[in-house]
Amino acid sequence: MELTKLDQELQSLLNSNLNAATDSWLQSKLEQIVGSSSTKHLYMTYSLLASKIDSDAVLNLSSDTDEVTQYLRTQNATTLQIARIYLLIKVLKADSDFFVPKVANLIQVADTGELETFLKYLVLLPDAENYKQTAVEALRTNIATIFEAISMQNPYPAKYFNDQQWNQMFLKAAFMQLDLSTILSIDERANKDLTRIISDYAHERWAASREIEPLFWRPVAAFLDENLLKDIERLFASENPIENKVAALCCYTSEKPMAKELLAKHPELKAQVANENITWKNIKD
Repeated sequence: MELTKLDQELQSLLNSNLNAATDSWLQSKLEQIVGSSSTKHLYMTYSLLASKIDSDAVLNLSSDTDEVTQYLRTQNATTLQIARIYLLIKVLKADSDFFVPKVANLIQVADTGELETFLKYLVLLPDAENYKQTAVEALRTNIATIFEAISMQNPYPAKYFNDQQWNQMFLKAAFMQLDLSTILSIDERANKDLTRIISDYAHERWAASREIEPLFWRPVAAFLDENLLKDIERLFASENPIENKVAALCCYTSEKPMAKELLAKHPELKAQVANENITWKNIKD
């Protein structure tokens, strides 16, 4: 995500979404915080934003199609959320060495709404990897909105998580029956360990006569081996047409000759995938 002049872009958005008094108050507080390197005023300002801005006010965005605007639109950004993240961006850009630990402390004591905001827009912060531990800890939460903030429509995990962390997130999202299509960069972050776990889980579900979310299979396409192809054969043989589509997509994406040979036995499905009548986006249609 291109972050050049991000703070100016967010400032412009806030200028058009806040009333003049609140906008002026925020700018004066920023000058005070940065000018005096004041931890106290940072924490107070961050907290007081909630009393200055309606928490339900959705940010009014332009029709621009730049990456940041699209991301804010995807996240249904509120004015309060962006005011908070703008405040953090400004102080971190002003004095990273001083404010990085202060922001970390601030998030440690954040309420659920504040933490959700931080996680959703974490990727926008300067040197966002500094807060990776907070993002990883969010994977262990039992609070659905917090887990969804880091896992759904969020580019941060794909950019900063290692395979173990990524796999934990993907699997938990599946177990929670969340919409896996909202996890970004599934193909890029697929890995062999994850495919093994997916196969094991599928066998458990089958043994219990339970269905499997179709998108759960997406990461296996690049790692089809002899054992996984047996799973794919089962999907082809299923009476569920969606599972047939899953099998075709996995084989079509795979570079393994065995997968291509298996797909060739299902020419109609192969043609539909080739013509993009079957994709991971429309597989449930």
